[in-house]
Amino acid sequence: GFHFPLSISLVHILVKFGITAFIREYNRLAYDQRTVWLSWQTYIRRVSPTAISTALDIGLSNWSFLFITVSLLEEFKASQISVVALISGGLLLFTYQSTDFNLFGFILVLSASFIGGLRWALAQTILQKESVGLGNPIDLMFHLQPIMAITLLPLAVFIEGPSLALSSQVFRATNLGDALWTLFLILIGSVLGFLLSLSEYFVVLQTSSLTLSISGIFKEICTLSIAFTLGGDKINLTNFIGLVVCLAGITLHVYMKAQIVLRKNSAKDHNYQRVETI
Repeated sequence: GFHFPLSISLVHILVKFGITAFIREYNRLAYDQRTVWLSWQTYIRRVSPTAISTALDIGLSNWSFLFITVSLLEEFKASQISVVALISGGLLLFTYQSTDFNLFGFILVLSASFIGGLRWALAQTILQKESVGLGNPIDLMFHLQPIMAITLLPLAVFIEGPSLALSSQVFRATNLGDALWTLFLILIGSVLGFLLSLSEYFVVLQTSSLTLSISGIFKEICTLSIAFTLGGDKINLTNFIGLVVCLAGITLHVYMKAQIVLRKNSAKDHNYQRVETI
């Protein structure tokens, strides 16, 4: 395999930047759409926290693939947003007799999960705050990518640089076809990553990060299904029961959060109606 996840993430970022730049320029020429440019002060103060957290979320998550399987990754990340007792029991069953558990990978995933929560909260603030001027997900993604690249570049160079330079799959490849095939797969992943990120930002723009969490349950199920059917991840009956318990915990947690939000909105509407009556 191509064991350079940080470098792959960096390529994905550059491709996303190129795609969003092309779309912005096309909209300007074809539809005379105004191109959004932020001042340096606004860019650093408003965009950089979201960009840095996004880069670390993606980079650490991809890096953890070297140490744990996709199925373990999804369950560990989900455990940060779930009912602790239920998820703990599910994880205990899910990782029972698992040879794929790795402490460093586990720490990477937990760190990425924490940063990911911050990432989406910041992204929602930017998208839904008109004064920032990044209400279009394409504009937001365009502005995020440069700082994301600057954030991941030192990590990729320090951790993977020497090995990548000597890799027989890229720079020292003896077969040009193999190198081009590797590059092609990375580019396909970049396009898919762009489409996924774009859809997630649109969800956050039109609804909230809570709705993204709810829809994320379906994404978790799809990811796990692909991991077991195509990715070669192995699971026994005990692990499967743990998986079900974990997903139940995620669903319960999101449901409880949704109920809290609904109660708050109902209270606001009730207070507003009282003010109008008075």
